[in-house]
Amino acid sequence: MSFLSSTPWIVITFLAFTILVAVIASVKTKGDNLESADGYFLASRSLPGVVIAGSLLLTNLSAEQLVGLNGQSWQTNMSPSAFEVGSIFTLLFLAHYFLPNYLKMGTSTIPAMMEERFGKNVKLMFSGIIVVMYSILNLPVILYSGAVAFVQIFSFDKLFGGNEFMAIAVLCVVIGVVGACYAIFGGLKAVAVSDTINGVGLLVAGFLIPFIALAALGQETSGGGMMAGWTYILSHEPAKLNAWSAWNSAQPNLPWPLIFTGMLFSNLYWWCCNQSFVQRSLAAKSLAEGQKGAIYCGFLKCLGPLYLIFPGIIAYHMPSIQERILSSAFPIDMAYPALIAHVVPKPIMGFFAAVLFGAILSSFNSVLNSACTMFTLDIYRSTIGKNASDAKCVKVSKTYGTLAAIVSICIAPFVVYANGITTFLNSLANFLSLPVLCTVLGVIAFRRVPKFTPYLITVIHFVTYGVFLLLKPCYPGTTEQIHYLYAMAVLFPIYMIIMFILDKTSKEPEYVVPDVQAVDMTPWKYRWPVTIVGLIVAAVFYLVFSPLGIAA
Repeated sequence: MSFLSSTPWIVITFLAFTILVAVIASVKTKGDNLESADGYFLASRSLPGVVIAGSLLLTNLSAEQLVGLNGQSWQTNMSPSAFEVGSIFTLLFLAHYFLPNYLKMGTSTIPAMMEERFGKNVKLMFSGIIVVMYSILNLPVILYSGAVAFVQIFSFDKLFGGNEFMAIAVLCVVIGVVGACYAIFGGLKAVAVSDTINGVGLLVAGFLIPFIALAALGQETSGGGMMAGWTYILSHEPAKLNAWSAWNSAQPNLPWPLIFTGMLFSNLYWWCCNQSFVQRSLAAKSLAEGQKGAIYCGFLKCLGPLYLIFPGIIAYHMPSIQERILSSAFPIDMAYPALIAHVVPKPIMGFFAAVLFGAILSSFNSVLNSACTMFTLDIYRSTIGKNASDAKCVKVSKTYGTLAAIVSICIAPFVVYANGITTFLNSLANFLSLPVLCTVLGVIAFRRVPKFTPYLITVIHFVTYGVFLLLKPCYPGTTEQIHYLYAMAVLFPIYMIIMFILDKTSKEPEYVVPDVQAVDMTPWKYRWPVTIVGLIVAAVFYLVFSPLGIAA
């Protein structure tokens, strides 16, 4: 299938859903005060739980997950599911521990909260690092992965005489410009509303894919239907359905000990301390709504393997697409696009394209909005524009957002040289994860640690983790590189011990978390029963997809 041979129906359904999202977002934000800092950056602290859940999901979910995680499962097994199902644990930490402290303090950005405890220089250090990382790493990867998905599914490169790099570059420009318009001109509420609508569409389309693909596999292998496809997978290589990889498995496998250690510690940063995620919860109209949003999102993440992992397993078993996958320069990033191009009917393809486009936009504009927020409130207002009005800050934010979008668009096509986009992004992002997490814990947990603690942890982590990535140590007796999350598993407990010792030996007065009464702090009364149900759901998943279950 290609754009050159697509039916008008595909184009119509794509445009219809895309325009629908824009219209609804415009209507929902009409009349909002986008000239005030609180209104532009935090949606006037008015978001309900459902919107927060949808926005959290879509901020995390983009083509990099659709392409990257399905590619990992195609190459390995169900173990990458931990990045989805395992997220419920950290989202519960967000709901029960981190968010109550954030909302109590009236936090607008994570670095600003750090300033209250450790001083302006700590805020500027982390804000600068995060803003740069968002601009030159996260945003380009989002654009690249989205462009690659469109090129590979729709053969968009044929419009450019087969020049794949040119097709990717053009799509990066289109996606970047449209996404920037949401983030720059609509503020956080426009981003959150569009995320929620796209989230509904993505769940509908995402859930359709494995069923359509199973039916295609059954037809291709035995002339049967969906159940025949499922039977084929169970009978030919059930080990692909195992979510528990050996402790010394090579990347992109996720060794099972990391589910409870390194990945958990890394996810504490992503879901509880990463500005682009947490900002949605900070805009909650109350603690109860914020907790609902985080816990609801945890349940949605438990459904993630159905459309982020299982299609890769199906792609592995489908004979007709193996040649296309294996002939690609980077087969791991071709598995999901090849499956979609092969199994999705033309009448649905337009809707799927619109949903995929929306998922890419949601991640891009969410990260860009957070970068604008930190640059304006944490850097500009603390240095150059100390007396700047809210209107001036909003204007500066829009200017920075435009520049950041241009930079990320220019970098994005060259991400092609990173083999395996999910592993590439996650491994580099962990340079920042533990220093930020430890500094946040220094505010809300270790309240006597000296003010130099964030610098100490950051220097130690940059050196030790950098050495680990450079040396590429291998598992004992093998030539397989140790998974990067093992470094997180070892380093985080060490940092906790350092902070515990400093906290107990420091003579500084105890820091008291202030209560600014920004929102109603009454917790959600059903939080604990729903939390228990969520933990049971995660446990059942790991039991079913194990050698004790269907992977026997």
